[in-house]
Order: sequence, then structure tokens, then C-alpha cells
Amino acid sequence: MPMPTSLIPSRFLTLVAHFLIVVNIFWSRKDNVEACLPPSYTHDQYQNRDKELIVALSVTFGMFLIELVGFLTGVSMFNSTQNLISIGAHASASIALLFFFIDKLPCHDYWWIFTFCSALPACTEIVLVIAVFGLKKKPL
Repeated sequence: MPMPTSLIPSRFLTLVAHFLIVVNIFWSRKDNVEACLPPSYTHDQYQNRDKELIVALSVTFGMFLIELVGFLTGVSMFNSTQNLISIGAHASASIALLFFFIDKLPCHDYWWIFTFCSALPACTEIVLVIAVFGLKKKPL
């Protein structure tokens, strides 16, 4: 089955867009952390929510690393199913995180976006890497 030639660049561009939005949220997370807190909050509450968001963003960076390794080594680059999952998830994440960033949504909303838009494609990437390197199957 021939693969459409636009899937690979589309996957890369949506992955980069998602990455750049997460970097922007990491740099300016103060407003999002304050959106997670009641109107009057203590310094400890702020620190706890800030740590929670830092952990979430750091785990997201780890998921990016997993996907980039699989993609750039060619394990999943030519797999149409993985390309479509990744494009859909990262495009959705880019849109959802723009709302998260601009509208200053609460921190717990980030975990939903993370689960469906970062963890899902990274898990399918891990399955493909195990299939190729562990089970010696063809990457296609």
C-alpha cells in the first residue's frame, strides 16, 4: 500500500508545533499556575501547583523524546498508522494547548491533554520500537 507523501512532513510539523507550544507554556507558566489556585493562596500552594505543572511539562518532553527517537531512526517514519495517530494527536494538542495557554486554564486540564495527545502516540511509538528491535519485525 503506497503511503501519501505528505504524512511524514505533516507529522514532523505537528510534532514541532506541539513542542514549541509546550516550551512557551514552560517559560510562562506563572499565569496557568495562578489559574489553578483560589483567589487567596499561600506560597506553599503556589509552589505545589508550580511543581505539578513542571512535572507534567517535563514528562511531556520525555514523550517528545521517545517519539523523535522512533521517528528520526526510521522505525515509525514510514508507518502510516503511526503517522496518522501522531498527526491527529499533536494537531489536537497544539489547538488544545493554545486554549490552555491563552485562556489560562487550570492545571488539571493539562493532564487530559497530556494523556490523549502526548502519552497515546508515545505508547504506540514504544510498541513499534519493541516490535522492530525486540521482535525483529519490519518497520512498515
